[in-house]
Amino acid sequence: MKNILLHIHDDDFQADRLGVATDLARQTGGHLQCVQVTPVEAYAGDPYGGLFGMAALIDTIHDQDKLLRQQVETRLGHADVAWDWRSFDGNVVETLIDQSLLADVVVLSQPGGSRRGGARQPLAIVGDVVMYARCPVLMVPHGAPSLDLAGPVLVAWNGSAEAAHALRMALPLLKRATDVHLVEVSDDIPGLAAREAAQYLSRHGIVVDVHEWPAKGRRVSVALLHAAAELSARYMVMGAYGHSRLRETVLGGVTRELIGTATLPLLLVH
Repeated sequence: MKNILLHIHDDDFQADRLGVATDLARQTGGHLQCVQVTPVEAYAGDPYGGLFGMAALIDTIHDQDKLLRQQVETRLGHADVAWDWRSFDGNVVETLIDQSLLADVVVLSQPGGSRRGGARQPLAIVGDVVMYARCPVLMVPHGAPSLDLAGPVLVAWNGSAEAAHALRMALPLLKRATDVHLVEVSDDIPGLAAREAAQYLSRHGIVVDVHEWPAKGRRVSVALLHAAAELSARYMVMGAYGHSRLRETVLGGVTRELIGTATLPLLLVH
């Protein structure tokens, strides 16, 4: 993955995103594209008044963005990766999707839910970007400042088109893993058998361990996280299920739960 889009935003998890994105760029020889979006529409007030105050507020936000840029660029100066910077005013989700047209992956943070008191939470945009972007989204969980592509990886499998698409999109990363674990928790949904996915990967020179992981009464999302922990997976690959309705993202239960509860990076592909 050579073109890595990193979302730049002033929250308490920006450093984790940057750490994971630079690790990804360093290990793949990739280029880091930093995209900073000022959501000016979020500060738009009454169109019939308060325009001067709104302009002053936006100027203040731009000043804060410039400070954040200086901080990130200082760290990038020591990161030994190629990078560039793009700044925009506008809708964050729409801008990221537009900028991702030639990206190989978008790096975002897990939305909200941190137990850190007073934490400035990252924007809750993972679901929307996953649904509309044409490339994978790498979601960085809270407190995960690095990524090791050379370790074991878990691929969630249920035979669906989304799972197969995620498998194909993840090939450049899977080839770097020491162990690839294909984990199938439930066969309730008919589709391609796990052995066919393993055969597909073998033709790309990737040896796979196939696991039929018992649910034991647990939700699929919980069983997958337990499997990831037992297998010492560095990250998880999975197809993102859902559909769009009147610009409202509707994600399937497993995808939605993992976005909210994952403790390891998720490579999500719709």
